[in-house]
Amino acid sequence: MAKKKTAKTAADSVPFEESLAELETIVGELESGKLGLSDALARYEQGVKHLKACHGLLEQAARRIEILSGVDADGNPITEPLDDREHESLEEKAAARGRRRSSQSGPPRSGSPRGRDIDDPGRLF
Repeated sequence: MAKKKTAKTAADSVPFEESLAELETIVGELESGKLGLSDALARYEQGVKHLKACHGLLEQAARRIEILSGVDADGNPITEPLDDREHESLEEKAAARGRRRSSQSGPPRSGSPRGRDIDDPGRLF
C-alpha cells in the first residue's frame, strides 16, 4: 500500500498561539468586508490552513493528557490515558459521564428514585 505524502505548510510549523492569532486576524479582515474577492479567497484559504494546524495541535495535546485516577501506597500518582473518543457526540459524552457518576454512587436504596427520601429524619445528609 502506498503511503500518503503529507506536505508541510507554513501553518504546520507555527506555534499554536501564533497560528491562532493569525487566524483571528484573518477572520477580522474577512468580517470587515474591505477585501476584494480574490484577496478574501486567498485569506480564507490561509485561515483554513491555520485552523487545521490549530485543531491538529489541540488533538496532539489532548492525547498527551493523563487523568489522575488515584494515589498508590507510596503516595505516587496513578494515572491513566485520557479516553480519546473523537467521534462521540456531546450527548453520548454526557450519557457516559452520567453512567460513570451513577455507578460510583452504589446501588439505589428503597424509596425515592435516588434511593433517599428527603423526609426521612435519619437521612439529612
